[in-house]
Amino acid sequence: MKKGMGAKKPELNELARAEDRISFLYIEHADLSKQDSAVTVTDSKGTVFVPAALISVLMLGPGVNVTHRAMELIGDSAMSVVWVGEYGVRQYAHGRALNHSSKFIESQARLVSNTRSRLSVARKMYEMRFPNENFSHLTMEQLRGKEGARIRKVYQDESRRTGVAWKKRQYRVDDFNSATPINQALTEAHQALYGLCYSVIVALGASPALGFIHTGHDLSFVYDFADLYKAKYSIPIAFDMVAKYGDDDIADRTRRAMRDAFHQGKLIKQMVKDLKTLLKITDDYDEVSVVMSLWDERKGLQKYGVQYHEFGDAK
Repeated sequence: MKKGMGAKKPELNELARAEDRISFLYIEHADLSKQDSAVTVTDSKGTVFVPAALISVLMLGPGVNVTHRAMELIGDSAMSVVWVGEYGVRQYAHGRALNHSSKFIESQARLVSNTRSRLSVARKMYEMRFPNENFSHLTMEQLRGKEGARIRKVYQDESRRTGVAWKKRQYRVDDFNSATPINQALTEAHQALYGLCYSVIVALGASPALGFIHTGHDLSFVYDFADLYKAKYSIPIAFDMVAKYGDDDIADRTRRAMRDAFHQGKLIKQMVKDLKTLLKITDDYDEVSVVMSLWDERKGLQKYGVQYHEFGDAK
């Protein structure tokens, strides 16, 4: 190792598992660099050190400058990085995943490519939201109707609970500040939830694009997955923040409240469990165990790293 190069690149089995990581960290108007195994974050208030292997997703907002060394460490630590716009409203790009196995995405592709299995997974997602109801006979149209009624009731119940006036969900992607305080808080809360869902999905090697309910977008499955948790996390927290603070720095307060709720509720651990259930991954699956194989249409999986000769040509 050359002098001054810092800590060695960690082996895959040395990295923290997805469910054991801290949820997310949002940074804006700061400079990011590297010192040993930490990302340094420097702004007008000073410098803090972020342990790269323990963060699930790093959200980089406006005014962030990142050195090549910092990105090298982030990549080696398999931290998901999302470059976002002001208040996290837009997502511009993302980084790599923790898991190098294709098991999740192969299962996801198989399930989403068959109408019967796709509907089965979609029904399972609704069952997670309505634990005491049977959805085995409902069509997607009927499922959408039940979900729409449920979410309307959630908004109305939270409005009565907190005293925050509610009319409807309304916002403009290009003008965050034109929305009412409750719509600003909901936008910020949902974006934080999307970021965490995205991080868990890609960390385990699934595809954020292959949705079972939403479709046609590169984050379709993120929206599917996030809908499982909005009624418990982003919606009530948004109403709580507006009830407590009005429009005073509502975006930052909501984001920090979501971060704390993710940690206290151990949401990453729950997300990992739910994702395995939805994609039918067995409990004995090890996210850091990767086996490369070669596919064969007749013989099944064959060993990788073996020199094969065409039949009849072996000497």
